[in-house]
Amino acid sequence: MKIISKTPIHKGWSKDKKYKIIDEKDNPFLLRVSSLDTLEKKKAEWAFTNALASLNLPMNRPVSFLVNDTEVHTIYSWIDGEDAEQVLLTLSEKEQYGMGVHAGHTLKNIHSIPAPGNHEPWEDFFTRKMNRKVDQYNGCPVHYDKAHLFLHYIEENHSLIKHRPQCFQHGDYHIGNMMIDRNRKLQVIDFSSFDIGDPWQEFDRIVWCAQKAPAFAKGRIDGYFDDAPPKEFWDLLLLYISSNMLSSFPWALTFGEDEVEKFKNQADDILAWFDNLNHPIPTWYSRKINF
Repeated sequence: MKIISKTPIHKGWSKDKKYKIIDEKDNPFLLRVSSLDTLEKKKAEWAFTNALASLNLPMNRPVSFLVNDTEVHTIYSWIDGEDAEQVLLTLSEKEQYGMGVHAGHTLKNIHSIPAPGNHEPWEDFFTRKMNRKVDQYNGCPVHYDKAHLFLHYIEENHSLIKHRPQCFQHGDYHIGNMMIDRNRKLQVIDFSSFDIGDPWQEFDRIVWCAQKAPAFAKGRIDGYFDDAPPKEFWDLLLLYISSNMLSSFPWALTFGEDEVEKFKNQADDILAWFDNLNHPIPTWYSRKINF
């Protein structure tokens, strides 16, 4: 492939440098440039995205993998469309819900790729992760006045992670990593945070969807569970959201006061949705959508 032009892309939190490139036949592609010390991680990501592409999922298709003395270059097909976060705000609740159902189906297919058989038990791994997040929050100079509700829920419900299955995960599955293409189809992007874990943990970032487009969030759950999420899911979801919420404050602190305020507002929303964590089914899911 001969690259005729290269335009930087400045969106997202990934450490990769991203570009829209055009080849000699005027075809667009996505180029991700990573440091050489990420080579093994990028090899695993490449294998994962190839496995997903074989399932015909709506995503950037892997095209080529190149390594030089200092960098790893991965090239993917280009998605011609707009950020889902922006498009969803222009849609009716019915349309948002339908997009969410499609996102749920796609996530279910992503989770069809099982974890390696020798992977550490989820209970052991996530217990350490939860404890680390609690310690990070307790050691953070930023404190949220109702954090004790999240801490109490974690303490009372941490045993829910026992005997959970594991699979490959997208790692950051929310509307910020989705696009709507020119055919009005939802596409999933950016698998650089892929991981292995409990498939239900992948819903911990659904709060971003619910804040922007609650009908989309509701559809995502219905699509994943064929309209019948089990009670155990809601209890575990709230555990994962609580753990993630606590760790958001020390993370946000490194980016300034505006980010800290954003997460305080998010914590307020979560407590409102879940009745101060007394009710595991959020209000945005229970609310009826007019079709």
